[in-house]
Amino acid sequence: MTQNETFTKRKTSPYRYDVVGSYLRPQALKDAREAFEAGEIDKEVLTQVEDKEIIKLIKKQEEAGLKAVTDGEFRRSWWHLDFFWGLEGIDFHEPEHGYFFHGEETRPGTVIVTGKISGENHPFVEDYKFTRAHASEGVEVKQTLPAPAQLLVELLSPDNRPTVDQYYESLEALFTDITKAYKQVLADLYDAGARVIQFDDCTWGVLVAPLPAGFVSEDGKDERVVREELKKLYLALNNSVFEGLPEDLVVNTHVCRGNYHSTWAAAGGYEDVADALFVKEKVDAYYLEYDSDRSGGFEPLASIKDKRVVLGLITSKTGELENRQAVIKRIHEAAAYVPLDDLCLSTQCGFASTEEGNILTEKEQWKKIAFVQSIATEVWGEN
Repeated sequence: MTQNETFTKRKTSPYRYDVVGSYLRPQALKDAREAFEAGEIDKEVLTQVEDKEIIKLIKKQEEAGLKAVTDGEFRRSWWHLDFFWGLEGIDFHEPEHGYFFHGEETRPGTVIVTGKISGENHPFVEDYKFTRAHASEGVEVKQTLPAPAQLLVELLSPDNRPTVDQYYESLEALFTDITKAYKQVLADLYDAGARVIQFDDCTWGVLVAPLPAGFVSEDGKDERVVREELKKLYLALNNSVFEGLPEDLVVNTHVCRGNYHSTWAAAGGYEDVADALFVKEKVDAYYLEYDSDRSGGFEPLASIKDKRVVLGLITSKTGELENRQAVIKRIHEAAAYVPLDDLCLSTQCGFASTEEGNILTEKEQWKKIAFVQSIATEVWGEN
């Protein structure tokens, strides 16, 4: 920081140094989940292990200097599917194939519609209460959720769409119930004390790349037409949930191009989605993947006005630390498009978007977080 630069101290998420939210599962938790799946322990015993490991994780995050903590998504198998099947009218389904990533296919998993969708008594609300109860006073608890558009993508895939059509006469009716369900969960989280929600969203990260087979059900349309229709649809659904929320509820979003076992799913810059995502989506801040050339340049950030941007310049996919000066240089390059005071630093994604986790050790995970903190402290002078 130069003598002429003074920066606003961050008092709510996103902070100058941050993480996306998921952490590598400790071995004790992995063993417990395996024993549960094998029928060797019951749900109560599994929950006891989860509780113990989450409490330990919260303290580790606080000791690492993080000002916003999560439960590490330790109760989830997937970053998104567990939330979806926590809604009424949606169940887990195991398809023939998983998601196709670069060089690897994920384990199979999706969700299908089994009734009218609603959001009462979602288990994530109790999960939030537990985390809040064990975080120190003055430490923020960030609740991560998959974006509404992400659910729409899952349900409208060619294999899953028939289950939607059994219960919904139109896309508009589905749209309405998804919105109501999300609003219900958000109201319950707010009543439980949540003031920061982070919506994780791969839809924009996929739309910047050639659309994968099966991503949409419309056949015969020009891909450019389909892409424009999807941008409008995803934006409308997300905003239908984001609008009208309490003024003191911070709503951030994280855009990803895939993060499974250190692999990725899509590549492309933000140019084609900049207007919908950066101008029209009703969020307070963006956590943006920028750890490789798959994300393109910073130029599209010029569309962002009066919002914060968290630069995901540090990869969570490997344990190797980036070149420190190169990261600092890139922060200042981004400041040509977004004021430096509106920028923050994080990893590009979580360390374990699914319970498999990325290919690095827990020790390397915490070194990455310390690296993010030390660079942010050098750039913005906050500690």
